[in-house]
Amino acid sequence: MSEAKRRAQRHGRWAETAAGLLLLAKGYRILERDWRCKAGEIDLIARRRHILAFIEVKHRPSIDAAGDSIGVRQQARIARAATVYLRQRPALAGLDLRFDAILVVPWRLPAHIRGAWRID
Repeated sequence: MSEAKRRAQRHGRWAETAAGLLLLAKGYRILERDWRCKAGEIDLIARRRHILAFIEVKHRPSIDAAGDSIGVRQQARIARAATVYLRQRPALAGLDLRFDAILVVPWRLPAHIRGAWRID
């Protein structure tokens, strides 16, 4: 594995840790981290009261670059993975579902975008 790829993985793990800490401070309970299935991967799955949030974490040099990096295809992949997750955990299916993003950029607090996208 190249040094650039290792560095990107370290940044990604650090960003997910920062995002998880932000969610904990906001009163969320982290249910899963890096949850994977054949349909895709979800960085964080968290619950707060009646809301179940499927969260994509992006670390980029700027907030705009981070936000722009979550494309429609990736959103659809996360939604498919969320469907699989809920099928495996029917007790959570009655919660309000939300797709969030947490954008992590250098020297700033992570930005939590609630309802970053919707799947109809």
